[in-house]
Amino acid sequence: MTAQDIADALPDIGSLRDLCRSMAMAEAILNPGGECSYSYSARWSETEEAASMRNGSGDEYDIVFAPTGAYIRGFDHESPLSPYHHEDVPAPWPGVLDSVPEAFRAYVDEPAFTDEAGCPVVTVCLWRTADAPSWEAGRITFPEGHPDPDGSAWLFPLLVDPTPEAFQAFAEDYYETSVNIEAVRDLYELRALGRSHITALNPSAGVETVIAEARSIGYPLGTDLV
Repeated sequence: MTAQDIADALPDIGSLRDLCRSMAMAEAILNPGGECSYSYSARWSETEEAASMRNGSGDEYDIVFAPTGAYIRGFDHESPLSPYHHEDVPAPWPGVLDSVPEAFRAYVDEPAFTDEAGCPVVTVCLWRTADAPSWEAGRITFPEGHPDPDGSAWLFPLLVDPTPEAFQAFAEDYYETSVNIEAVRDLYELRALGRSHITALNPSAGVETVIAEARSIGYPLGTDLV
């Protein structure tokens, strides 16, 4: 699997944004106030929102949702496309960033997405302008013999399988606890967050902490939490 396969599998921008908010909200209840794999900032800037993944092992992605569209950059630290694997001076693999359109060029050099020397920390990149019919990725010659050369399959499984069951499987494995599928289904449908969802997913979660997380994510609150 490569970036092009991901481009063909991802939902449209609006659906991806909703999915990322739902994932972040579900995990924020499971681990309120803690380090979560999936997070979302509804106020990344005055005009942009951002979804992020950090797996704690050096692999990550960020998705910026902007008026111009959406930009995705991912980094698999074991990928042969890593900037740190093929040059004495780190540099992105040819083609990964070369075709990024002007609307998203600022994100290539965004300090949050580069290392201390200003090198983009990236092995996979995708983008979609607001009026485009599909996602795009650069033209890349991948090294042979790697089933997942840029880390796409490793980084984006919950984005290409946007089901509550996929999140449940991830969360039960990661947190080693049972996860209420009906509560996850409600969150995946963006139903307003209520105390019943918090209780179903994590009875020990502090309600005020979860409310603060929901507001940061931009997730709708039910009347019993407002």
